Amino acid sequence: MVKYKRVLLKLSGESLMGEKKYGIDEKRLKEYAEQIKEIHEMGVQIGIVIGGGNIFRGLSGTGKGFDRVKGDQMGMLATVINSLGLSSALTATCVKNRVLTAIRMEPIGEFYTKWKAIEAMEKGEIVIMSAGTGNPFFTTDTGSSLRGIEIEADVMLKGTRVDGIYTADPEKDPTAIKYNDITYDEVLAQGLKVMDLTATCMCKENNLPIIVFDMDTVGNLKKVIAGEPIGTLVHN
Repeated sequence: MVKYKRVLLKLSGESLMGEKKYGIDEKRLKEYAEQIKEIHEMGVQIGIVIGGGNIFRGLSGTGKGFDRVKGDQMGMLATVINSLGLSSALTATCVKNRVLTAIRMEPIGEFYTKWKAIEAMEKGEIVIMSAGTGNPFFTTDTGSSLRGIEIEADVMLKGTRVDGIYTADPEKDPTAIKYNDITYDEVLAQGLKVMDLTATCMCKENNLPIIVFDMDTVGNLKKVIAGEPIGTLVHN
């Protein structure tokens, strides 16, 4: 049984580091590919957006002397590197996939359009959408919200290192309490750092629910797709 027919899976660039301090952990990448393959074989149509924070984060780069626009462009290219890595790992597990880019860079990836992405998913391919929105001043959270809305996903699955949304950062505050279910209005009113403000408002206005869950625990992605109550559901 699957609860969702088409999903937008948002993966953290930092999570790809695994046990490393920088770059891509091949073991973590393989685990992700195997989990994605598992839900693909259940008949789920999958679009994926990956961050680039394990390689370069544009906003932090501005604090080190980088021009903001160029820094963001570097961050976009970091997401392309991660997308190619995941594509390679999926291909190694015999799963058809394609990388689309928001900036023209054939033959690295095809130029993104909504219709190209949907057509590929309906043919049984996993679509990895890279390079953010193609514009500076937007995060990959906003990019994933935009892509999720465009491809008409049933839900955005935000895979993180923590098992949901808490009243505070559970890695810093042991008294933080987890939410099983929360509305967008509550997220905005409490200033919870689920995603950036632009991304949160886009999902709210377009009625795209989000499930925040721990992607690093093998098997959790399948549980979410099956409708098991893990992580935190954000909705209107």
